[in-house]
Amino acid sequence: MAGKKPLTKGQVISKFAEEFASVEKFTKKAAAAVIDRMASLAIAETKRVGAFTFPGIGKLVLVKRKARVGRNPATGEAINIPAKTVVKMRVAKACKEAIVPPKK
Repeated sequence: MAGKKPLTKGQVISKFAEEFASVEKFTKKAAAAVIDRMASLAIAETKRVGAFTFPGIGKLVLVKRKARVGRNPATGEAINIPAKTVVKMRVAKACKEAIVPPKK
């Protein structure tokens, strides 16, 4: 994997536009609009409901973390870590197995 880079947003848009070139008027601009709309829908629904499913990929979920006591790694001193809400991505089983096949 050394030296390989993930696709940029522009490259993803180009791939979508090429893939759906047979669909009339599906340009790079239309592909960009679809990707932007999907992202904004995911954000809005995760805020509103607490979860959003990307079919075949996974699920964005809001997770509430409790307050806890941690340690300062430099001094070893106990510190209080406040409660907070975080966003996590739970990868779908089918997606995981397609990328990294399970051991037999």
